Amino acid sequence: MATTTDTASCSPEDVFAVLADGWLYPSWVVGASRIRDVEPAWPAAGAKIHHSFGIWPVLIDDSTSVLEYDPPRRMVLKARGWPLGSARVVLEVEPTPDGCRMTIDEDAVEGPGRLVPSAARQPLIHVRNVETLRRLRFLAEGRIAAQH
Repeated sequence: MATTTDTASCSPEDVFAVLADGWLYPSWVVGASRIRDVEPAWPAAGAKIHHSFGIWPVLIDDSTSVLEYDPPRRMVLKARGWPLGSARVVLEVEPTPDGCRMTIDEDAVEGPGRLVPSAARQPLIHVRNVETLRRLRFLAEGRIAAQH
């Protein structure tokens, strides 16, 4: 799995407040372009968000489902993006003296994405997730600024 880490000057609860809002998904997930629906049970295990990825006018509709949800510590997702395949994404957040550390582990688990050798796939996932965590950090830290 590609592992990417970032630190934020907010609490794990602030990060999970962003994760709990399925409508914010395309704001922090690189490649997601819009949300079509968020199931009412989101972010409970088994719930899905229905999203599109790509750049207009070439958008592909698919979904992401929650496999595990343990706030404010851990969330595991199955992100689908067919015809490319699907990925298992593990987000973990731990408190630090100055805020929190966010870690994302991701790898392809189904479909043609698995055919790309790991040595080529992992660096690409890592680069994407550097920006993904930066966006998540901006949203979570912005919640703090908005409260003051």
